[in-house]
Amino acid sequence: MSFAKQATAVADVENGLILATVEIAAPPERVFEALTCANDVLRWWGGEHAYRTTLWEADVRPGGKWRAEGQMSDGRAFAVEGEYGEVEKAHRLAFTWRPDWDAPHETLVTYILEPIERGTRLTLRHEGFRSRIVVCRSHTEGWTRVLGWLAADLQAAYAQLQYFLFRLLPPRTSFMYDATAEERTLMRVHSVYWRGKLAEGKAIAIGPVADPAGGWGVGILRVSGAQEAQVLTDGDPAMLADKGFRLEVFPMPNVIHV
Repeated sequence: MSFAKQATAVADVENGLILATVEIAAPPERVFEALTCANDVLRWWGGEHAYRTTLWEADVRPGGKWRAEGQMSDGRAFAVEGEYGEVEKAHRLAFTWRPDWDAPHETLVTYILEPIERGTRLTLRHEGFRSRIVVCRSHTEGWTRVLGWLAADLQAAYAQLQYFLFRLLPPRTSFMYDATAEERTLMRVHSVYWRGKLAEGKAIAIGPVADPAGGWGVGILRVSGAQEAQVLTDGDPAMLADKGFRLEVFPMPNVIHV
């Protein structure tokens, strides 16, 4: 997954509304984490010639409080805080926005995360500026920078990931045709496990192969390295069940992908 699309933001100053969007080379679950986890936010939210976030505290649940503090490039301190209203992990996040430089005004920010073929489309809606045109336009420029920082950070992280192919070999070549009820149940649990890894972005393709010589399963992983690939495959319920399945893992150097 290697692409980049510049963040864009537009202001509807008559209605006191900002709409912004960016496409990010990471799955929605990872983008949501980057928007809410302190370790992530402190890494990406800020730039050398603008400002740097130095503190991030967030109780990510409806009614939970959040607060950010930081320092401008000229040394001035700032703070922003608010409260979460909607929290749908990997889908939607809405919160009030109260920056100290705009006190006592409060506005509302909503992130909407949509899975797309190559990652996530993040749409931001910032509303409640009313007739405050200058402030609305200032935040429009700010969100363009912020979403650009987020996309660039996750793009760089995914560019460093490695790819692995694994084969899940069943106990017998006729397995696809004569699996027992117990084995079919195990395959459903196996499928749920890997669907979870697909959602996390750690797997990018999983499925059976109709080999005339005997069917088997295949998957392609996108992970930090061989150790993480081994941990994921060792955790496959089909392997943990000890029912005669075998799993082979192969590195994929020089992968060509969209």
